[in-house]
Amino acid sequence: MKIIKVKDYKELSRKASSILAGQLILKPKSVLGLATGSTPIGTYEELIRLYNEGVVSFSNVITFNLDEYCGLKSNDINSYCNFMKTKLFNHIDIREENIHIPNGLAKDIQKECEDYEKKIKKFGGIDIQLLGIGRNGHIGFNEPNLKFESKTFLVNLDEDTIKANSRFFNSIEDVPRQAISMGIKTIMSSKKILLLANGEEKAEILYRAIYGDIIPQVPASILQLHPDVTIIVDEKAGSCLK
Repeated sequence: MKIIKVKDYKELSRKASSILAGQLILKPKSVLGLATGSTPIGTYEELIRLYNEGVVSFSNVITFNLDEYCGLKSNDINSYCNFMKTKLFNHIDIREENIHIPNGLAKDIQKECEDYEKKIKKFGGIDIQLLGIGRNGHIGFNEPNLKFESKTFLVNLDEDTIKANSRFFNSIEDVPRQAISMGIKTIMSSKKILLLANGEEKAEILYRAIYGDIIPQVPASILQLHPDVTIIVDEKAGSCLK
């Protein structure tokens, strides 16, 4: 596990984008696992800048998103499909058919989850998975106390997660209570993992994830067992780290 400490969010975003850009330069047909939420926004902005400068192209890139809310249409302002389009996809040369996001409106959720796993396998697995970390230690929507063996699945969101995500909605009542998420086993099958953390509210849980016991109560702790993990933290998020 490699830990990179940077000064602030801007530097974190630049460092993360340079790692992802390096992956695309070395392997233009890379399979990227992408995350949503506030943490990766700066990284996506930097990737757009690198694309506009001609440094990278996404024309042959395949993407798989970590998760999607259940019950929201793809064009809903709070759907992760809409998030990815407005924050990244609409500004680069990625092909629509190469974008994969779980369908939270699927009639058969179980089949949707199984098909998502098959698609990832079809493309040879994820080359590098981008992650954030929740205040309760979740990665993707893998909430505390869920099984580490899970693949893509339907998850009931924790109250802490619902509360944290309510800042994006008109009220906490509008936040969906379920989502489709890549499971821990799916994430751990990625060849490389890049985790980003910023802000003092992530400091304690990040310490527990890196140095604490590997337990389902802290889902991100499983990353200790992955052979190729890079964690980028700003000064506040890394304040408890050695």
